[in-house]
Amino acid sequence: MNLSLLNYTTDKYKSASQKIRVVSEGWFLDNGYCAECLSNLSPLPNNQPVADFLCISCKEQYELKSKCGKFSNKIVDGEYNTMIKRINSNDNPNLYALSYENNFVKNIIAVPKFFFTESVIEKRKPLSDTAQRAGWTGCNILFSEIPEIGKIYLVKDGKEREKKLVNNEWKLSKNFEIKNPKSRGWTFEILKIVDKQTKEFKIEDIYKYKNVLISKFPENKHIEDKIRQQLQIIRDKNYIKFLGKGNYIKV
Repeated sequence: MNLSLLNYTTDKYKSASQKIRVVSEGWFLDNGYCAECLSNLSPLPNNQPVADFLCISCKEQYELKSKCGKFSNKIVDGEYNTMIKRINSNDNPNLYALSYENNFVKNIIAVPKFFFTESVIEKRKPLSDTAQRAGWTGCNILFSEIPEIGKIYLVKDGKEREKKLVNNEWKLSKNFEIKNPKSRGWTFEILKIVDKQTKEFKIEDIYKYKNVLISKFPENKHIEDKIRQQLQIIRDKNYIKFLGKGNYIKV
């Protein structure tokens, strides 16, 4: 994988954001691959809602987002309602987040599509009445709200990772694939809390987040019961191990 962007230029656009979109898409078409099956990608038609690439073998779809410098907690994305509709559909694309510095790719992170829920999509303010697209409402992906197992590096700190390792981590993340988007919320919220713990932790450490969970799931009146249930689900997916007496260890 050649991490240089120097051979990819465009004079078609004046906007810096449009230029890097064209450059990064061109680079990724030549150097990227499908994390699901390691096959090559083909471009989707321009203005395709949300998605940019299609795997030529397994037909998985991918959206590419690029940024100069490190990704922050948020990634700017497209129209809000379109995004919400897609993540609640069966053809929601996976995400590739690419960051670059000094014309070299620094990081590429793959996020499987099933890690997207409405809670990780933030609605931005509509464009003003004087804007060219008055009323248009964009969205942000709250990248920090995605569990760590759902962030798989193809390139990390300017170094390409082995494709086999990427594919293995992708397959491991699929242990958490939940087909129904409405059923993902609880599992992923507890998973994010587990990510914040030390290697060994107690159930009381998870209970400390009760108020956070109450604010996100106000209809649930049995928070501790739900926490225990979700820890069992996460344990059954071999992400943590139960040591007894309310003690757990990350696998």
